[in-house]
Amino acid sequence: MHKYFVLWALGLLMLFSASAQDFVDYANPLVGSDSSFDLSNGNTYPAIAVPWGMNFWTPQTALNKDGWTYAYDSPTFNAIKQTHQASPWLNDYGTFSLMPRTGAVETTEIKRKSHFSHKVEVSRPYYYKVYAADYDIWAEVSPTERAAMFRFNYPESNDSHIVIDAFPMGSHIKVEGNTITGYSRYNNGGVPDNFKNYFVIELDKTIEKVQFYENHQLLDAKESATGEHIVAVIHFKTGRNEKVALRTASSFISLEQAKTNLKRELKQDSFEEVKQKAKDNWNLWMGRLQVEGGSLKERQNFYTALYRCLLFPRKFYEYDANGDMVHYSPYNGKIEKGYLFTDNGFWDTFRAVFPLFTLVYPDMNAKMMQGLVNAYKESGWLPEWASPGHRSAMIGSNSATIIADAYLKGIRGYDIDMLYEAILKNSENEGPIASVGRLGVGHYNDLGYVPYDVGINENAARTLEYAAADYSIYRLARELGRPKSEMDKFLKRAYNYKRLFDPLTGFMRGKNKDGSFQAPFDPVKWGDAFTEGNAWHYTWSVFQDIDGLIQLMGGRKNFNDRLDAVFTSPPDFDFSYYGFQIHEITEMLIAGMGQYAHGNQPIQHGIYLYNYSGEPWKAQQRVREVMDKLYLPTPDGLCGDEDNGQTSAWYVFSAMGFYPVSSATNQYVLGSPLFDKTIMNFDNGQSFTITNLNNSAENVYIKEAELNGSPYAKNYIAHEVFKNGGELRFILDNEPNAHRGIRQDEAPYSLSKSQ
Repeated sequence: MHKYFVLWALGLLMLFSASAQDFVDYANPLVGSDSSFDLSNGNTYPAIAVPWGMNFWTPQTALNKDGWTYAYDSPTFNAIKQTHQASPWLNDYGTFSLMPRTGAVETTEIKRKSHFSHKVEVSRPYYYKVYAADYDIWAEVSPTERAAMFRFNYPESNDSHIVIDAFPMGSHIKVEGNTITGYSRYNNGGVPDNFKNYFVIELDKTIEKVQFYENHQLLDAKESATGEHIVAVIHFKTGRNEKVALRTASSFISLEQAKTNLKRELKQDSFEEVKQKAKDNWNLWMGRLQVEGGSLKERQNFYTALYRCLLFPRKFYEYDANGDMVHYSPYNGKIEKGYLFTDNGFWDTFRAVFPLFTLVYPDMNAKMMQGLVNAYKESGWLPEWASPGHRSAMIGSNSATIIADAYLKGIRGYDIDMLYEAILKNSENEGPIASVGRLGVGHYNDLGYVPYDVGINENAARTLEYAAADYSIYRLARELGRPKSEMDKFLKRAYNYKRLFDPLTGFMRGKNKDGSFQAPFDPVKWGDAFTEGNAWHYTWSVFQDIDGLIQLMGGRKNFNDRLDAVFTSPPDFDFSYYGFQIHEITEMLIAGMGQYAHGNQPIQHGIYLYNYSGEPWKAQQRVREVMDKLYLPTPDGLCGDEDNGQTSAWYVFSAMGFYPVSSATNQYVLGSPLFDKTIMNFDNGQSFTITNLNNSAENVYIKEAELNGSPYAKNYIAHEVFKNGGELRFILDNEPNAHRGIRQDEAPYSLSKSQ
């Protein structure tokens, strides 16, 4: 029997019993968890949390230091841990775990583990339940933003206990009565020297004995222990089916703040009340997007994707005893006031996640923008990859794009002048680590590109992303009324993509400092001048000026032929830059779509580019193909790294029928809507409905469209049209309409056409 059959059957049973408003019960946190270092089917873990929560909880099947914390194919788990992990590649920080057991005491992950089965595992965004079969214990957890409730159902036993693991790198645990307190200093970078995650655990059961271990060696300690890696084992007797409840919370500020978080968020609520509130929280935010029709699989895909979009960036702020908003700064180690968010890589999320926030969750995005203000004030730089502080990962200057997009689309309530100051600093300076500021900025500003031969890797990718960011800065500068000379500077830089286009090969290509192109050159070589991709992928990274790229390629026909070739060329590759076949290459190979590598971000917008070149029906067909083939509501259901919601945000947008190719414009480029009806409910009280007539798996092509009752032939729709409310109606067909959306004035915005 297929190993995912039971998961599908349980999903069906759960959905039939759910009310129409239980959007969250379509979501499956296990999607993407059948992954490994060698092959990513999402590289996710089941995050049991509330939207943007400070803390997540997850079952742990791996060793403490393993970034792949939960593997679907593991037959055992060894704890349920509090996690802040945004990516297995960056690993976790500030975590601790709980493991209920009976029998002889074992503290290591390998020996304390228990067998479990997915047949009886329950995994929902707001609730997790697992059976520790070796100990006959059922374990449950439901979260709040900074706290959680556990319920352990024990057998009759004189040696019941809980193993509390505070993780290595410096930890502490203390037991007083039925209250356990402690801290974890565990991290993988991005923290000051005084970093700690303080936690408090309250039991409704009398603790009869406590044992403390350091590095799994028993200590002669009675009440507390501090050391490199502290584990505590708390003992009690239980009767048959006795439930032991735990209430826990944590804080990056202090132990007293952890206790405040516990009292503030859990109050006197029962386990069922905490669970229901978490569920209601998800339904509240998910309810802004309502879909009707489509298959069960497609609805599960949609709300699972939306669940992933609403996890990151996490709230890194807390409320003190007076109700004031405060946060521990991972940038300067101080306690500061106001919003702060973290755990996000903008190289991924500037493409679709933040545009989704800007469109559907502008009230939350405003808080995130103020969080960026505070990050800049506390560190002197805008983050590009934060977890929890600055991390040296990925490339680009993409914070500028998400800031510009938010402001240009009317989001206010934050200090835009300070953010613009930060953007200017980023555009003119290298940072303290490679991912902050702009690596190679001196060359870029002088030559218009980062040279291939000056010792800066991924130089062509940097150039293309800097140019796209410069377009965003130009648009923002114009909106803010900045001096003309400043606007002109960024406008000129927005065209820097042209400097890397090689008309001889028809690809973007690394360029040496003397103006010659890199040699030898092979468009299938991954890395080198590019980031986790090759020239087939990065040639299309001209979000701001697709028409300009069309002209560089010799016109629409040549452009379309080259775009067709992405999907039809053999999936050849050269991994010599890395020295081994990285998982992104493997994921491209097994997708069976030529050089199209949907599992990684650089080309995820590529399908939509047919809308610029007079063949929109190809986008309609391809986008449906990707949604159908590369997304499933199963543990192996994604096609590459999920990356803080980006691969999921692509699905959310595409299923609604449009995508933000160039987010700093006001346009969304059309695809092929998946559902019979999609309703977007906005925070301004307006709603917008997208209706599909003749919708089916075969009818993927737009025959005709109407916007608010009038014929609509354009290949895009403007942001303000959505926000003002109304209806976009499509009539679909199984044959392309080769006459709709082919005129130049029906194509989306391009910088070259606006000049």
